[in-house]
Amino acid sequence: MAEKPPLHVFLAGPRGFCAGVDRAIKIVEEALKRYGAPVYVRHEIVHNRFVVEALERQGAVFVEELTEIPNDGQPVVFSAHGVPKSIPAEAERREMFFLDATCPLVSKVHREAEHHFSRERHLILIGHARHPEVIGTMGQLPPGAVTLVEDEEQARTVEPPAGRPLAFITQTTLSVDDTAEIVNILQSRFPHIAAPAKEDICYATTNRQAAVKEIAPKVDMMIVVGAPNSSNSVRLVEVAGRASTAKAVMVQRGRDLDLATVEGVRRIGITAGASAPEVLVEEVLTRLRERYTLEIEEIVVAEEKIIFKLPAALAAPAPA
Repeated sequence: MAEKPPLHVFLAGPRGFCAGVDRAIKIVEEALKRYGAPVYVRHEIVHNRFVVEALERQGAVFVEELTEIPNDGQPVVFSAHGVPKSIPAEAERREMFFLDATCPLVSKVHREAEHHFSRERHLILIGHARHPEVIGTMGQLPPGAVTLVEDEEQARTVEPPAGRPLAFITQTTLSVDDTAEIVNILQSRFPHIAAPAKEDICYATTNRQAAVKEIAPKVDMMIVVGAPNSSNSVRLVEVAGRASTAKAVMVQRGRDLDLATVEGVRRIGITAGASAPEVLVEEVLTRLRERYTLEIEEIVVAEEKIIFKLPAALAAPAPA
């Protein structure tokens, strides 16, 4: 058998699950242990089909709206991306037992929005239309209280209500560099606009992008393990593409990697979006080993030790 050619692999650190995703998945798993199946989940708990299908096999039932859920007393979990205030209000009206798996860092942005609104500021939200997190954040306030800005062009042309003080907040999973440019434009146009007391883009998004920036100039190709509807995964592909990587691709599973795209590559980088489990990174490595002898080197730019507590209803010991 011919000897396999060598391939130097740079693994990004950190990569994969963040504390918010880990907490959300544990909420569904713990609810299934305590209350049995089914446990209903409004929207994908996180944006990863592998995770969703694994929870479905355990008895989770995913729905898009509360109207799809029968009044059978079983738990309802709200996804890590957050929901508009109308959703828990409807759940309370129907006397549903619900568990909120919203990432605490998304909840922080929600509280910021309420803080600015209480001070009669009009809010500019930097984010992507139709993303569940943006829908949830805008849904914390009455209609018309928030103006969405998606890119630099909109930042240059947005016309918020005249005579109102302004503030801005951001989606937690945006490109750090793109957002900085948008903020610069807004602050130039509106010098008195209030900024978040602390950066809204979450630590996990920032760290994963920093690791990609460190690795991308060293490699011929970058692989991002993630889902196309995962904002932070898509941003990692974009960041890699801007950081001198010849090729940047996203795959959801190891089997999705076309080895023909690796032809001629000698140094490759691998990372994973915040909702992609490590087992999927291992799948990609296994796929590469079909054709190459791997030399693996991990590049770590930050250590993540954050752990978010489970909701009080699940943190207490289970009843006998």
